[in-house]
Amino acid sequence: MRVVVAEDNAILRDGLVALLTDRGHDVVAAVGNADLLIDAVDAHVPDVAVVDVRMPPTHTDEGLVAAVALRRRHPGVGVLVFSQWVENRYATELLAAGAAGVGYLLKDRVADVGEFVDALTRVARGGTALDPEVVGQLMGSSRERDRLDRLTARQREVLSLMAQGLSNSAIADALVVTERAVEKHIGNIFVELDIPPSDAHHRRVLAVITALRER
Repeated sequence: MRVVVAEDNAILRDGLVALLTDRGHDVVAAVGNADLLIDAVDAHVPDVAVVDVRMPPTHTDEGLVAAVALRRRHPGVGVLVFSQWVENRYATELLAAGAAGVGYLLKDRVADVGEFVDALTRVARGGTALDPEVVGQLMGSSRERDRLDRLTARQREVLSLMAQGLSNSAIADALVVTERAVEKHIGNIFVELDIPPSDAHHRRVLAVITALRER
């Protein structure tokens, strides 16, 4: 992968560069603020950008605002937000153009380097990687919940795992059910969320977006 890293903490930034380089990936730029992130993506058009949320000068939401802008300017570039914080407003806006090629992981919940690299690879390839705590907070902020209220507790569990980018077999393992049961739940989710027949991956993405947009 060709990667841009945007992280204002120099130690963490260098650590991300080292671990990605050690695994054979090409870090084409490593920057410490949102303006340089946009310049780097414009210049290199990487496969994916790793973006912190709180960056200079105010350390509030500059990184996430830049990530939203990048999705508009370069829709083919994956964006993996990697932060300690969940910012509901811009996180939902980030997903508004489609959850494909988007990830949001929390730093203190990523304990395995392999999991991080797998998530980054998935996002670079157009997949989704959302931490369940992020999904929970975004879904919990919903105001209009008519369609989501149609889902059973089990269907909500399946939808949350879909948002994390898990395959049907991985969801089955996580819930200790058969893969056939997962397929049935997903089919029912599509029906309850009024998602018409289409490409299977596209329908999964639409289901995740629906869950995060109901607000």
